[in-house]
Amino acid sequence: MKAHVPDLASMGRPVRLSSLIMMIRDRILMILGPKCPYRVGDAVVGDDPYNGRHEGIVMTSRGSSVELSTATGVFFYDHRHLRRQD
Repeated sequence: MKAHVPDLASMGRPVRLSSLIMMIRDRILMILGPKCPYRVGDAVVGDDPYNGRHEGIVMTSRGSSVELSTATGVFFYDHRHLRRQD
């Protein structure tokens, strides 16, 4: 997250107060949103009725969605359907 917010007025575009408020609201919602307890490189097991059961490595994590790289391909899971390998 950037600690600096560029001033759009200095770049030749006018700044509307409503758009600035929306940007601030979106950042607050992102900070308070769901966090994934798994980090990139963690070995996990995903069990989901739609994707099936797969063991793999966490490649990316965005919000509550996790990209799991397995020997058979790449699968996307919700982090609540994952658990650490034994």
